Amino acid sequence: MEFPRIHIIFIVLAICLRLNAVYGRHMHHWDFFDYCAISCRAHSASLTEFGGVGDGTTSNTRAFQAAVDHLSQFESDGGSMLFVPPGKWLTGSFNITNHFTLFLHKDAVLLASQDESEYAVIEPLPSYGRGRDTEGGRYISLIFGTNLTDVVITGNNGTIDGQGEPWWDKFHKGELLYTRPYLIEIMHSENIQISNLTLVNSPSWHVHPVYCSNVIVQGLTILAPVTVPNTDGINPDSCTNTRIEDCYIVSGDDCIAVKSGWDEYGIAFGMPTKQLVIRRLTCISPFSAVIALGSEMSGGIQDVRAEDILAINSESGVRIKTAVGRGGYVKDIYVRGMAMKTMKWAFWMTGNYGSHADNNYDPNALPLIQNINYRDMVAENVTMAAKLEGISGDPFTGICISNVTIGMAKKAKKIAWNCTDIEGISSGVVPQPCQELLDQGSAYVATCNFPTDSLPIDSLEIQTCSYRKKYSLDNHVLKHL
Repeated sequence: MEFPRIHIIFIVLAICLRLNAVYGRHMHHWDFFDYCAISCRAHSASLTEFGGVGDGTTSNTRAFQAAVDHLSQFESDGGSMLFVPPGKWLTGSFNITNHFTLFLHKDAVLLASQDESEYAVIEPLPSYGRGRDTEGGRYISLIFGTNLTDVVITGNNGTIDGQGEPWWDKFHKGELLYTRPYLIEIMHSENIQISNLTLVNSPSWHVHPVYCSNVIVQGLTILAPVTVPNTDGINPDSCTNTRIEDCYIVSGDDCIAVKSGWDEYGIAFGMPTKQLVIRRLTCISPFSAVIALGSEMSGGIQDVRAEDILAINSESGVRIKTAVGRGGYVKDIYVRGMAMKTMKWAFWMTGNYGSHADNNYDPNALPLIQNINYRDMVAENVTMAAKLEGISGDPFTGICISNVTIGMAKKAKKIAWNCTDIEGISSGVVPQPCQELLDQGSAYVATCNFPTDSLPIDSLEIQTCSYRKKYSLDNHVLKHL
């Protein structure tokens, strides 16, 4: 059977068009997907529309900032989304805007520039008075925003790679001029969502909401070498109404560190972290804590509720860090449903965590530590059950530990509990706690109550949003995928 000539022409044209699509400069794709967010957006754009090149070597700092600047015009018109398609997108620091979503495709990798000139130097936080690494200022974070409302940083498990090794080397050698940048820092803002991403190798802390309210951090995988200091996972700092849930963190420092300012600066700023929920957290931190409260807690920490926590090969499960000169308070802390496997300490409190912002702290500013509740926990292969050290003349009070079984390691310390300057009660705890935790007997095993009311953050609604966008990929980008 012979094809008519016109059919042959159409077949040839179709083949040529197909080859152009495959071998030409661009391949066009449509992305359709649903995602969950506190707000959906009326407008969207792809990074490639602003000159973005995802080859892993071309700088996209200007492309990111141009995209955000363009999309900011839609703040009052339904908001906007910036879509980051598959590729390796090298970038320095960029600022985000109001009513804005940054969405990373599952095959998108943001590579943080290792060029210090790509990070502006900004003032130290007013509640700290100086940088954490050095006196004076600090490098701005990779993704930064301040005085914002309604911000979503999310994806379907796209990656942000801080490429922190040069920063770590300078820290170890004492060569840093300013404090290392974080991966994500949002300041003075409300209604924030950071979710469904993989964050790796930050120069310092990975996620830092500070002076914020209504914050959801959800579904993050955070990975850093366990030997690198200060690579904390998530650090809510002087924040109200925060929810952290369903996160997996491997860190060289605390997986979650709750903070509120440092010494006299935190006292003067006076903004506590309160109404914090932590749920379904898995943490590996051989040299630090799963959940740390402090040591910068001078603005106060109150009403923290943590449950369903898995700790693996970590130094301590829950740790309270403070010192003379801190002032402030840590109170109304509730932890339950925690499983710990291979730990140095299950519980650790210290009133002698002595690093100070400067020599101007008030030696009469004593911290208040009270109403600390731990219940329904199981641990195995633990070197020491607890090290609880208050401050002479300023004891930690209202400690309650109930229904806790700690399996000691073969080479455990001879003394399982080390307690000084603390007061509290216990019930149904194995091995037998120190005498400062008065045993109430098995009839009181339900003590150390966990609050039954809900915090406002649990009523912040998550919506299902839809995205449909056409984007193009260069052939050399595809080769990197």
